[in-house]
Amino acid sequence: MPVQDPLPSPRSSMKRRFWRIFRLLALLSAVVAVIAVLLVTRGEGEVHASLIIATGVGVGLTMLLGSALMTLVFMSASSGHDDAAAPHIHKENDEQ
Repeated sequence: MPVQDPLPSPRSSMKRRFWRIFRLLALLSAVVAVIAVLLVTRGEGEVHASLIIATGVGVGLTMLLGSALMTLVFMSASSGHDDAAAPHIHKENDEQ
């Protein structure tokens, strides 16, 4: 008789979901960084390599950090942890 696979734990399910969303947003971050570098190099005059590197790294890491934080906020809101942390807020809103 075949044995059924056990259900994945909520923790591993959330980790997989986080990394799936984060990979897509990391790809978006890389695309935005490339576009920023292309816009910097289109200008007139001489562009130093340090400016190109700083622009690419700065824009890429900023987008990556914003993506990670927004992914965590989305995951927290959809998991129900926010409701458990402050149940009195929802009671006050329901009374009004």
